Amino acid sequence: MNNIEVLVIEDDVRVADVHCRFLEKIEGFTVIARASTGEEALDWLQSFSPHLILLDVFLPDILGVDLIDKIQEVSPTSSIILITAATEAHIVQKAYQKNVTDYILKPFTFEQLKESIEKFRYKYLLLKNNEKFTHEKIQYLWPKAGSSPLQETPLLLPKGIDPTTMNHVINHLSIMENGSTAELLGKNIGVSRSTARRYLEFLVTQKQVYTELTYGTVGRPERRYFIST
Repeated sequence: MNNIEVLVIEDDVRVADVHCRFLEKIEGFTVIARASTGEEALDWLQSFSPHLILLDVFLPDILGVDLIDKIQEVSPTSSIILITAATEAHIVQKAYQKNVTDYILKPFTFEQLKESIEKFRYKYLLLKNNEKFTHEKIQYLWPKAGSSPLQETPLLLPKGIDPTTMNHVINHLSIMENGSTAELLGKNIGVSRSTARRYLEFLVTQKQVYTELTYGTVGRPERRYFIST
């Protein structure tokens, strides 16, 4: 799977640097450009359409929430996450009305950004699917109160097991009717096969996942993972 391309629109160089450093730590994402003004951002968007835009509200030449309409005109497939200190009602209301993917308040932590990014990635991969959508997939895209598909992960996790990635693995596996191999899971969620296998095997030890050996067309056994019911 190709990396998800990101445009960072932030006028504070130090904050933009933080965004980029954080994104470098999240597998499967690449910052392809940075812009410090609305005009510069629109110039970039004439050349490419990033999958995701991290957008500040207070730019030198325009409010980020007012820039959204222009972004959607030139790059309608780009998703937008607002990262801002703005809490004014009219700004939050505009952001909500314009269907931004998420709204993160500054200052924020790496874990907050990672959680938001992982949720975006999961929905992005779901929407790339060309097959019919299951009830579970539709429910994830438009969750109802009290019916979130997120699973609880163990409170005590060993080193190398991250709770956000863990939930991401569980969410993906829960909608795979025929289970998944570590290789397939890794491709679908943007991590290496060894990383996917590490999480899956841990889930097996927690009895949240079980395995079956299946045989392909050439007779080679294949270890598939299924959510325990």
